[in-house]
Amino acid sequence: MTPHWTARPCRAPSLQHGQRAWLRQQQLTKPRGALGRLETLAAELAALQGRDRPQAARVPVIVFAGDHGVSVRGVSAYPTEVTVQMLHNFGGGGAAISVLARELGSPLYVVDAGTLATRPIPGVRTDKPCLGTADFSVAPAMTANERDHALEAGRRAVEKTTRPGVDVLVLGEMGIGNTAAASTLACALAGLASTALVGAGTGLDAVRIRHKQDVVERALALHGGAISRSPTPALEALGRVGGLEIAALAGAIIAAAQRGVPVLVDGFIVSVAAMVAVRLNPGARPWLLFSHRSAERGHACVLDVLGADTLLQLDLRLGEGSGAALAIPLLRLACALHNDMATFEQAAVSVNDDARPA
Repeated sequence: MTPHWTARPCRAPSLQHGQRAWLRQQQLTKPRGALGRLETLAAELAALQGRDRPQAARVPVIVFAGDHGVSVRGVSAYPTEVTVQMLHNFGGGGAAISVLARELGSPLYVVDAGTLATRPIPGVRTDKPCLGTADFSVAPAMTANERDHALEAGRRAVEKTTRPGVDVLVLGEMGIGNTAAASTLACALAGLASTALVGAGTGLDAVRIRHKQDVVERALALHGGAISRSPTPALEALGRVGGLEIAALAGAIIAAAQRGVPVLVDGFIVSVAAMVAVRLNPGARPWLLFSHRSAERGHACVLDVLGADTLLQLDLRLGEGSGAALAIPLLRLACALHNDMATFEQAAVSVNDDARPA
């Protein structure tokens, strides 16, 4: 049974504010459409935030971490212990997202949603039902209770970090083996071939990518029937082949949409979590802004399924929310242009009648 809270309605964007923002864009001192995606981005934010002057000043970052039992199958170029080691790096401020968050003035919250860590880590919040998932190539990754706890962990993190006044939320992840889990999950939900979804992850060569595809195909053969027969296939797939941090991300996305907080989606893993969230609650989709198209092979397919248009393409494949963090300045500049440019009337600039807004 789907956790009842995930089905609660999400807030509706304000069409009135979006329309007014779009009308203002047509009145600014520039040729119509000259700022391209920045124009539509400002109008989107105005609708989501329900105000004429959108902002991206207060943008917290939440990173969820989890370990994956399938890592024993050699699906990553790094050993499992790296997940916990990276949690210490996050806590110590040395990770890429730590640097980016500091530079951007964004508070960073790190949540252990299911790693193998057995002791508290300074600077890391623990909210996990177990120490990592099971190997989904031979058994379900999670029990129903573990899956539901992880979804709730995402909601709890959003409730603790998105106080009134938050403009946008960035979500990121970390976990050795999580590209294998995300690939399997996306294959199961979208009916895509493993060859289209499974990529290099942390840096696999062609031989190991083929091995990773074999592991994914084995898992799909094992769990595919139960997923397709389930009345809630997204929830079933999440529990059988997903990850604890992926479940937490899906829960966080739904909770943010229910609270009316736009989410700036990072790369492949977070996009797959977004796919799960939208399948569980379609009302979450309008609240998703997609930051970048990563170099991970399957990301383009997942973005296509979601009908997503990204802001950047920088060949990133780090995760951690790093790509989304890099898009924050674009959001801020789009808002500044929208809010502070003069209109033709204010600047006393002539405009042809056929160029005036309708």
